[in-house]
Amino acid sequence: MDNYPIFWTFRRCPYAIRARLALASSSVKVELREVLLRDKPEAFLQTSPSGTVPALRLPDKVIDESLEIMVWALQQNDPQRLSDMPSEGWDLISANDGPFKTALDHTKYATRYPDLDFNEERKKAMGYLLDLNERLVGRAWLFGDRPTLADLALLPFVRQFAHIDRAWFDAQKWPSLIAWLDQFLNSEAFLLVMKKYATWSEDEAPIWFNG
Repeated sequence: MDNYPIFWTFRRCPYAIRARLALASSSVKVELREVLLRDKPEAFLQTSPSGTVPALRLPDKVIDESLEIMVWALQQNDPQRLSDMPSEGWDLISANDGPFKTALDHTKYATRYPDLDFNEERKKAMGYLLDLNERLVGRAWLFGDRPTLADLALLPFVRQFAHIDRAWFDAQKWPSLIAWLDQFLNSEAFLLVMKKYATWSEDEAPIWFNG
């Protein structure tokens, strides 16, 4: 059997979702290993000492940062030209992975942060999302009529925020943001990467992604 990269993932994790999106676009074949984060197998921990997903084991190294996995996948093959985006795309990703993700966690897991004000944390997230909405007015994607790496990197986190309270989310004044999110949720790419797989077991046959 050929030696393919091993990709450790957890279906609902937004970091893993965006890595799977890039892998799917690249068509690079990997062995997919779904894990339960509450019951991490030793083989996974040997790949990712931090115990976090996603993690990609290559013959010569391990990549355990989702954005680096995305970049690696698109370096192998990028038929949609996802990497072809303005440098501003990296600024959007930095804001997403930094202040927005922090405010998202403080909102979604409010009971873990009793010393923080829920409404203030949600307002912080809203400011970021309102800026995205302004950018999306009159366009389907962040930089025009086609998706880029930035769209794929941000959307799983916007989805996670929206699902905290979808009725509340849909009632906000960000129609372009909602259209962008719903377009993504109804796409073939999203449905593909959200397919359910059995939890990995060394006794079972490999599960192939993109093959």
